[in-house]
Amino acid sequence: MKSRVVITGLGAVSPIGNNTSKMWESVKASRCGIDFITHFNTEQYQVKLAAEVKDLDMFDYLSKQELRKLDRFAQFALIAAKQAYQEANFPDTLNHERMGVILSSGIGGLKTIENSHQKLLERGAGRVSPHFIPMALANLAAGNVAIALNAKGMCSSVITACAASTNAIGDGFRNIRDGYLDIVIAGGTEASITPLGIAGFSAMKAVTESNNPNLASIPFDAKRSGFVMGEGSGVLILESLEHALARKAKIYGEIIGYGTTCDAFHITAPESSGAGAIRAMELALKDGQIAPERIDYINAHGTSTLLNDKTETAAIKAVFKDCIDQLAVSSTKSLTGHLLGASGAIEAIITIKALQEGFIPPTINYVDPDPDCDLDVVPNVGREQKIHYAMSNSFGFGGHNASIILKKWEDSNEIN
Repeated sequence: MKSRVVITGLGAVSPIGNNTSKMWESVKASRCGIDFITHFNTEQYQVKLAAEVKDLDMFDYLSKQELRKLDRFAQFALIAAKQAYQEANFPDTLNHERMGVILSSGIGGLKTIENSHQKLLERGAGRVSPHFIPMALANLAAGNVAIALNAKGMCSSVITACAASTNAIGDGFRNIRDGYLDIVIAGGTEASITPLGIAGFSAMKAVTESNNPNLASIPFDAKRSGFVMGEGSGVLILESLEHALARKAKIYGEIIGYGTTCDAFHITAPESSGAGAIRAMELALKDGQIAPERIDYINAHGTSTLLNDKTETAAIKAVFKDCIDQLAVSSTKSLTGHLLGASGAIEAIITIKALQEGFIPPTINYVDPDPDCDLDVVPNVGREQKIHYAMSNSFGFGGHNASIILKKWEDSNEIN
């Protein structure tokens, strides 16, 4: 018999708040986390804006030694994971061999790579730190979280670009549902607002060159011109329902479906018909045994690029057909920017809060409707509305597509 999978802890470090409650307050207030880059001098860059993590005192969570030996992306992961683990309030009798970690990053320790290469050029090979490789490897966010929280089950890092943390959540869901684990610490982390990171995405013409923070990340708007880089981490504690009930855990929501596909088309551009995205959403619906008309809200991938928003709109309309007029679809990247490999986890957390509180997040800074993106994008101001089922989409370079379906947790009457 397959297990139901619930969420019992949430942790977040984001451009709009450094824990889940503060992030959610910003969502409800339509507060934008985008501003001018402070991490480095952008004088020689066309791109001036990003969504940086602000006012985070890492010493509240990590020691001086940990900070010295961890890249920023791993620091974010540890902080979010510790928050989520604390919220889950596990007993001392926990079987740590039945607890796993699936925590992703699209890029990994980019700042460490940049700094180490500079040291190599300026001071020679002998001056490169022995910590360079373990700081740079993308999988060592997951590894460090497993060490910190004594998770002795499966430890993995899915590397599927901007779909990574939705894949991580989906893979965690399957591992619990099929009986391999009782608990999975799942999510993603990213810290790529660096000179090389911004230069690389700028060269691809993927990021906006707007100098107005309120007109930069504008998903589904006719004047969108690229995404805004964000940073941070989102972590969810996934747990089998039986395990959660046995320890009388607080339950935030339930995962009921997961679908993932590949376009097998192009390394950066989505297939124009949205076929891969369509199949991912359809597979998630099939997996959750739920009809399209029961989905109340979609947290869209919604990157603010010309191709993504148009293609995702077409895909959503193809899946939801006659019930599209009853469906709210917003992009919270308008608030947070695009956190790359961490985006799916942050958006899953926001979606869980939306289900909990009956509040649909807005797509802010929406001014000029695009006829190719004619969805109910919940423009500029969020909406109080009871929602019971929601979908979160993530798509990544390489043609990766991932969709999860989340269900509102009501009370003990949910158990059947």
